[in-house]
Amino acid sequence: MKFKMIHENYNVADLKRSMDFYEKALGLTEKHRKTAEDGSFIIVYVGNDESTFELELTWLRDHPQAYDLGETEFHLAFRTDDYEAAHALHEKMGCICFENPSMGIYFIQDPDGYWLEILPVRK
Repeated sequence: MKFKMIHENYNVADLKRSMDFYEKALGLTEKHRKTAEDGSFIIVYVGNDESTFELELTWLRDHPQAYDLGETEFHLAFRTDDYEAAHALHEKMGCICFENPSMGIYFIQDPDGYWLEILPVRK
């Protein structure tokens, strides 16, 4: 039996704000979406041409409060081919929330508080 990871879900308070963030910060664009007939939810899958893996952004009409992410001890990791340029972009965006220079990694935080790890290509 084999399993292939296909997506991870993040619930978001403001779908447009989140989609704008993921496009600017990581180059992820909308691949497809599902909208409830009654308008109670919208699910947008974002991704890029580097992988078939998608991030599922779910907006729920009846959840107006911020999401409780606990201690945010989970994250999604991204490897970049231009670590310095990515760091400069994220620094300009003001979304770097933690850096570990000795490990050569850093984390950015999306508008809802989810952490995303940024790693360089290791040679």
